[in-house]
Amino acid sequence: MPVIKILPHAELCPDGAELQVASGSTICEALLENHIHIEHACDMSCACTTCHVVVREGFNSLNELEETEEDLLDRAWGLEPNSRLSCQAIVAQQNLVVEIPKYTINHAKENH
Repeated sequence: MPVIKILPHAELCPDGAELQVASGSTICEALLENHIHIEHACDMSCACTTCHVVVREGFNSLNELEETEEDLLDRAWGLEPNSRLSCQAIVAQQNLVVEIPKYTINHAKENH
């Protein structure tokens, strides 16, 4: 099973984490299943950018970006060349290092 190393995030994962995940799941699913409550305002339907992550290691092992994801990423806060929407990035066999950006463009966060 591949491992996703999550770099520390002040709100969502202050100490960072290492998660063993099943190949074929999305990064978003893996985070949520392991109690890391990344935003996903569109319920993982590739309609927003709130689940944006930066893949620091293992980027090339992920599935190809589709046009819809690529277009949406242009609106993500803190966009980098190795950015992905975690709801669309499918984990393969390679380990990943993932950073959750400090901010999202979700102006209507619930429960905050």
